[in-house]
Amino acid sequence: MEPHTVVLQGGSVCDVTAGEAVRADIVISDGVIQEVGPDVTPPRSATTIDATGLFVSPGLIDAHVHVTAGTADLAAQAEFSPFYVAAQTQGILRGMLERGFTSVRDVGGADHGVAAAVADGLWAGPTVFFGGKALSPSGGHADLRSAGRQVVDNHVCCPNIGTLCDGVDEVRRAARNQLRTGADHVKIMLSGGVASPTDRVDSLQFSVDEIEAVVEEAANANRYVTGHAYTARAVNRGLQLGLRCIEHGNLIDASSVALFREHDAFLVPTLVTYDYLSKEGAEAGLPAASQAKVGDVLEAGLHALDLASKGGVKIALGTDLLGAMHRHQSHEFTIRSQVQTPVDILRSATLVGADLVGQPGRLGTVSEGATADLALWRSDPLQDAGVLAQPAAQLRMVLQRGVVAHEA
Repeated sequence: MEPHTVVLQGGSVCDVTAGEAVRADIVISDGVIQEVGPDVTPPRSATTIDATGLFVSPGLIDAHVHVTAGTADLAAQAEFSPFYVAAQTQGILRGMLERGFTSVRDVGGADHGVAAAVADGLWAGPTVFFGGKALSPSGGHADLRSAGRQVVDNHVCCPNIGTLCDGVDEVRRAARNQLRTGADHVKIMLSGGVASPTDRVDSLQFSVDEIEAVVEEAANANRYVTGHAYTARAVNRGLQLGLRCIEHGNLIDASSVALFREHDAFLVPTLVTYDYLSKEGAEAGLPAASQAKVGDVLEAGLHALDLASKGGVKIALGTDLLGAMHRHQSHEFTIRSQVQTPVDILRSATLVGADLVGQPGRLGTVSEGATADLALWRSDPLQDAGVLAQPAAQLRMVLQRGVVAHEA
């Protein structure tokens, strides 16, 4: 059977590398871009999409999501039926796709089943690069027990974002269990966080030996380790011990920037989540103990982004939203525009994200040989990042592997 061909005609292609939009047609066959150029002559059997006056960007990549987090009260969610959590997840994924995100990296909660549900067409949503359950020490960021609760339930069916493991042997076993299921990365908790009830944001988590064990197991499987960390102390420790990526990093300093450059590591700031945790966290179910910690990282995040951006760090886009706050995903673009150019912002959400998930040349670019994950905008996002922040008004169409997945 002859492959089905789709041609986008008359649009302006956002060349994210060059930072400019150029008039070009796009020929797609079997979900892969075959040709990009002016005035392409399509085959007679091709389906033509009129993109006149529109700007075609690569599909967006959110490199820090929790697609199973249907509430900000993650401890309460641990008691939910996994079927109910799956129903919530389906809606969360659909919303992301309708905002122009064609790929996401889940860093705690989603498993191979979630990724397969999208890949097999059972759910509408972005392609999911998953890490399974994040690894946490007892009392760490993924230990969601209150101070008075003693029972630990690490059963795979429980809808927790993480699993508890202490000591090198347990940590190795936990890492291997995630990698066994096809995880694209392993996430560990290097410091305390906001959503966990009993740890401090400025704490260090896991021993050196434990961290090195996870890094070794990931390397053995040709995967990588990413780490949740806020303070420069925690971030620097993780980078020095071999982590490829740091999540958040709100309290980094100049020494951290130097280490990111030295180790060619990625940073994934998640500024929008603190903005809305402060505004809507209580309503979304964030416990009082966690609400009290938001201020510790909220103000510092923008400064850290500015520091890393000026220092040449590889910065991907992330949001880290929970519960009803997922709808604010695109507001991350507005926040970043305070310190980054529109070109750098779109690169973070495309080229850099693709590199992070191990898909350079396949995702994050509108070029021959790339997967035809595309977003069609009414205005040029390379000139104004506000375009990306307003998908309801600006996003005309989303193609996923060459098929129209959303149209407005």
